[in-house]
Amino acid sequence: MDSICIQNQHKNVLLVTLAAQGHVNPILRLGNLLVSKGLHVTLAINHYALKHRSPTTNTTTVGGGIHLEFFSDGLPIDYNRKADIDYYLDSLSKFGPVNLLAFIRSHPRKFACIINTPFVPWAADVAAAVGVPTAMLWIQPCSLYQIYYRYYNMLDEFPTESNPNVSVKLPGLPVFGAEELPSFVLPTNTFRSFYNILKELFTNTCKVKWVLGNSFMELEKDVIMSVNDDGRVFLPVGPLVPAALIGKEEEVDFDLFGSDVKSNNCLEWLNIQKPSSVVYISFGSILNLSNKEIESIAVGLKNIKRPFLWVIRPPENQELPELGCLEEIKEQGLIVKWSPQTIVLSHPSVGCFLSHCGWNSLLESLAAGVPVIACPQWTDQPTNCKLVTDVWVVGVKLKKSSEGLVNGEELGRCVEVIMSGPKSEEFKKNAAELKTAAREALADGGSSDKNIQMFVNEMISSSIFKPK
Repeated sequence: MDSICIQNQHKNVLLVTLAAQGHVNPILRLGNLLVSKGLHVTLAINHYALKHRSPTTNTTTVGGGIHLEFFSDGLPIDYNRKADIDYYLDSLSKFGPVNLLAFIRSHPRKFACIINTPFVPWAADVAAAVGVPTAMLWIQPCSLYQIYYRYYNMLDEFPTESNPNVSVKLPGLPVFGAEELPSFVLPTNTFRSFYNILKELFTNTCKVKWVLGNSFMELEKDVIMSVNDDGRVFLPVGPLVPAALIGKEEEVDFDLFGSDVKSNNCLEWLNIQKPSSVVYISFGSILNLSNKEIESIAVGLKNIKRPFLWVIRPPENQELPELGCLEEIKEQGLIVKWSPQTIVLSHPSVGCFLSHCGWNSLLESLAAGVPVIACPQWTDQPTNCKLVTDVWVVGVKLKKSSEGLVNGEELGRCVEVIMSGPKSEEFKKNAAELKTAAREALADGGSSDKNIQMFVNEMISSSIFKPK
């Protein structure tokens, strides 16, 4: 009996992330893959995640049998963390390590490894305190990992206040103009906490034994090989998208917004649309559009006269705005507060995706084989847009007006370029090829599947033969 307990101890893994949907989704999906490899997985998340949960929702297990645990970030659950991101992240970095360490030491299950997402880099110090190795799940493309590493370690020239327009050429990547770089490396960045977190992470990579990436070799071969050739091991284990997009049985996600697919009529509406005719529009779970931005997009949609499915997420506890421009186009398309994005992108009636180019949404679009109209806002999105247009050639960039708004005429131009322009077939062909590559990467024996198994084997081996 004792030997069985010891053997199982080597298969216990703790995942650690902060309560943001774009961070929870990929690490939870990685957890499901690790469960399928025979590991016992626990997910620890700061207790803010409980704010939106229904009283009837299971808060002990999720997905394919992943155990859920919660630790305090030092703030009341009802505190508005979006009002001051810097204060929130400062509190998380101060109280998170103490409370996570207390949880680990009091928990009956002993963990062989801790896997954290990037914005909780202190998890590596907690792991060191209990004597276990750390893996980091990098939740953006490897291209961003390369950019941040070389920026924070001052290996290359980047834009500065005195030279803001410098172009950047890094190993394994194309040339980036300043406007194509992630916003956190620009002199205009105003988010102190994000800068500090990434600096701590990339100047202390020695604390992490494995870097697992939410990408796949066939998508970013040049930059992944460049990172590995430089002696920094980066193992792509993605795409970490909903299982249905890669032809597998779907697991239940941990939805921070309490969305209910049963209350949504997207599927019924899509079923009566023509193949590849619908423009799908969604700007992710964080961005709230202003009324002026909504009006600009509505004008563009009215002019193109194509069916559309538009997700407008209103500010918390508010309803969709009552605007005349929305009333004018309501018969042309469907406007909702939330959509089951996996189902939407997989539907044959969807012809293109107008997206902010957040990495999770972009990976889902690639896995579904849907061309993209890129409308980047900040963080990794401008760089992801560059990959869409210049590297993978699966879409176009929507150029904003001088006020930073979506111009109706420009929106119409982009839709026609994707749906019926001279390069339309090229976009569709490239997107279809990446869809196939994404499925093959996570199939048995695929490139990402092999990397996941390699990590599992190394993790178990290092735990079993750890010096006493």
